[in-house]
Amino acid sequence: MADPAAPKRQPKQEQEQEQDPELESESETETESEPGPAPPGATSAEARWLATQRPSRIREVQAGRLAWARVDLLDVEEGGARALRDALEVFRVQVTYVPVGQPRHLIAALSSPGRAAGPVAPYVIIACHGDEGRILIPELAPEVARFQPFDGEMGPAEVRTHVRLPGSVVILTGCDTGDPELADAFLDAGASACIAPRGAPFGYASVFAPLFLFYELTELRTLEQAVARLRAHDDELSMWHIRTR
Repeated sequence: MADPAAPKRQPKQEQEQEQDPELESESETETESEPGPAPPGATSAEARWLATQRPSRIREVQAGRLAWARVDLLDVEEGGARALRDALEVFRVQVTYVPVGQPRHLIAALSSPGRAAGPVAPYVIIACHGDEGRILIPELAPEVARFQPFDGEMGPAEVRTHVRLPGSVVILTGCDTGDPELADAFLDAGASACIAPRGAPFGYASVFAPLFLFYELTELRTLEQAVARLRAHDDELSMWHIRTR
């Protein structure tokens, strides 16, 4: 497997995240000079060799794992989700792509019981449109809509009622889905973190933001460090916020 050799760029400045703990500054040893832990599955000789290479989660794939992370990608008629799936797979992330056409699909994908694909993944990306702290769901014909648990949008009340995400990191791409009430609802439903924009980013920014985050995670950054670097990139990406408990 080719070893990416491009040097890392340090962010121009650290930016404080609202209602989040301050992030400690990164030392050179955290980013460049220290070898990472032995990848799972590597023999002792291979682990010693891999430890001499530039640290990256890709080393785990080199050592035999099929992927270093699992993602459930929910496509709520957003438009860029298929491109996002292909790009995440380049990072050696295992992606379960779930097209969502009605509220029942969204509920089934966001609660482990009864899922044919198994438990909800550690990372859940909801590629969607949003408005005023609500996830917008495609309009349905009346004869179909009348059988749904709710219709038109998923807000905090619907999330608390129907969603169960034990420990998953939730990433939303829709406008205003970073509203604190919606984020707190996902945390109440069991998510360990919720990352989403407060504002109306361009559509291409909503595709790029998750890719940026997974690039940073692949580079062994913590989730908090990854979000800080995303927010420092430019004003468009500074809309994304993280909320945790």
